[in-house]
Amino acid sequence: MEIKQYIEENKVRFVEEWFELLRIPSVSSQSVHKPDMIRCAEKWKALLLASGATRAEVMPTAGNPVVYAERIVSDTAPTALIYGHYDVMPPEPLELWKSAPFEPVVRDGRVYARGADDDKGQALIQLKGFETAIQADVLACNVKFILEGEEEIGSLSLEAFCEANKSLLRADVILVSDTSMVSEETISLTTGLRGLSYWEIEVVGPNRDLHSGHFGGAVANPVNVLCKMIADMTDADGRITIPHFYDDVEELSAEEKAMIAQVPFDEAKYMKALDVDELFGEKGYSTLERNSCRPSFDVCGIWGGYTGEGAKTVLPSKACAKLSCRLVPHQDANIISQMMIDYLNSVAPKYVKIKVTHHHGGQAYVCPIDLPAYRAAEKGFTLAFGQRPLAVRRGGSIPVIPTFENILGVKSILMGFGNESNAIHSPNESFGLDRFYKGIEAVAEFYKEFK
Repeated sequence: MEIKQYIEENKVRFVEEWFELLRIPSVSSQSVHKPDMIRCAEKWKALLLASGATRAEVMPTAGNPVVYAERIVSDTAPTALIYGHYDVMPPEPLELWKSAPFEPVVRDGRVYARGADDDKGQALIQLKGFETAIQADVLACNVKFILEGEEEIGSLSLEAFCEANKSLLRADVILVSDTSMVSEETISLTTGLRGLSYWEIEVVGPNRDLHSGHFGGAVANPVNVLCKMIADMTDADGRITIPHFYDDVEELSAEEKAMIAQVPFDEAKYMKALDVDELFGEKGYSTLERNSCRPSFDVCGIWGGYTGEGAKTVLPSKACAKLSCRLVPHQDANIISQMMIDYLNSVAPKYVKIKVTHHHGGQAYVCPIDLPAYRAAEKGFTLAFGQRPLAVRRGGSIPVIPTFENILGVKSILMGFGNESNAIHSPNESFGLDRFYKGIEAVAEFYKEFK
């Protein structure tokens, strides 16, 4: 049977299986959903077996389980290891969803639900592409799957799992569908990702909340102090002021700049989509350079004092913030993590106490475009989408990718099918049905080439 024919005849079932996964609220960051994590892992096991895997099992880790599956066609054939994750971000704020986040619906050719893109939709594209390749009799390589349940909380258990299962996970290449393309109109393959470091800082002043009239001006306000410390971490040109932060940052070559300049980008449309009047970033770089090839610093959350209805004249005892940096190749996430901790401790004034906790991080990643698997993916995308994909770096982070390379010694091909407009991590996350079907076709065509 032809690839296109099999997909056409099974569209309804593919979407039904997608919906079954989306209805499971597998939120890894909330302990109340622990049973849902198990339920989702078991659902993936059943789908893997039904789609053509000859072995599938739910394997324990120190945290949420890993789902492993395989189909071995020959001891001499190359092996592709498919990575995905079945956990999702929390759906809050719920009031901003137009439909229930775990009750998937189709509107205007798009599926709306938490996980529609990240990563249940994209991981299912890989599984259905694998199934289609089997049914079209074009699968000539071994295929293994590894689906984790902790990607959204830093893949806390995966490194140890990989170390303990090197032989089981042996492969020639890893395929990952957890990234996005340039746009709906411009097809691309991701060839680089930024790294990440993430911290929480706690600033403590007096031993209790104080009356701002009695103590204001005499005792340091931890919220004021925290805001000042954060504000001083970037300058007017958008550069991070931590000493030695840029020591290992490699400047873009003329060739890289030229390649980025070829990516279609409408800055006015970009601003309109975000409803902002002006963009801001590191001086001397374009928007696409800033959000893919340059490091960044952000406050991801900040709190302290009274935030309820009405007024309460209080000088708070404590203030907290969550901070992150996106890193670029050659910046070591562990070094940057300690650099941030040392810096914050060095600049903290004596009239407060601070505690800085590093939560998680990961290294940046670059994929060579001359790998046989990359060329097979490029051809698969070209056949499915009708245009050769651009090779582009993206600004997001997938910490497990460099972990795979370090432990398993294998490069990853980032076969992402998402778009920025899919609103991953946000209310009303969605994924287009047409992109879903074409993604399946691209994966099946990959298997036709990878031998």
